[in-house]
Amino acid sequence: MRAEVEPTRDESIGVLIVDDHDVVRRGLLAFLDSEADIQVLGQAAGGAEALELLASMDAEGHLPEVVVMDLQMAPIDGIESTRQIRALYNDIEVVALTSFAEEERVHAALEAGASGYLLKDSDADDVAAAVRAAHRGELKLEPVIARRLMASLREERALDPRAELTSRELEVLRLVATGKPNKQIAAELSISERTARTHVSGILRKLHLSSRTQAALWAVREGLVDVEPEGH
Repeated sequence: MRAEVEPTRDESIGVLIVDDHDVVRRGLLAFLDSEADIQVLGQAAGGAEALELLASMDAEGHLPEVVVMDLQMAPIDGIESTRQIRALYNDIEVVALTSFAEEERVHAALEAGASGYLLKDSDADDVAAAVRAAHRGELKLEPVIARRLMASLREERALDPRAELTSRELEVLRLVATGKPNKQIAAELSISERTARTHVSGILRKLHLSSRTQAALWAVREGLVDVEPEGH
């Protein structure tokens, strides 16, 4: 079995699982689909199949909200698959799942637009939590990865493009960096959730970033906030 589409269930987080190991896919499907607020809408054994499946799902009007993506696949790896998914469907979040914790792969996955990064030996509950966090627009990183990444990013100080951001956008960015979803940002700044979403989109555009995760890490690197994510 390669790519499959499952029937939809109302008011749940739709998930697509992409992994070239059948046992891993089946295990993730069995666990995630047992969660009351998560439904696995489909599974694919590779990046090309995932893109074909998403095109089919898009035509039928029931795209997933989150893709759980293995990074070690061929011929199209999970990083390139993530990049293509984010380019085609900017409302879909991607949680990267891999056996490796190399810093370069973390950077590559986040640069491609992944919203979270977990190791395959993470607890199943952590995977479900990462799916929920991605759906809420929150940052979810394995703690050991987060610590390593923060240390690396702080060594990569570049020119400061903050002059491009308005004072309101800087306020929104600081809240994004602390892991707050649009609803909480709106409440704290006394603006509508739609306005908060618009500000986040403007920030990503001005900073040439493709995800909230990248924006949060950029804010930490640039010293706008001093946050060490602990699992999110």
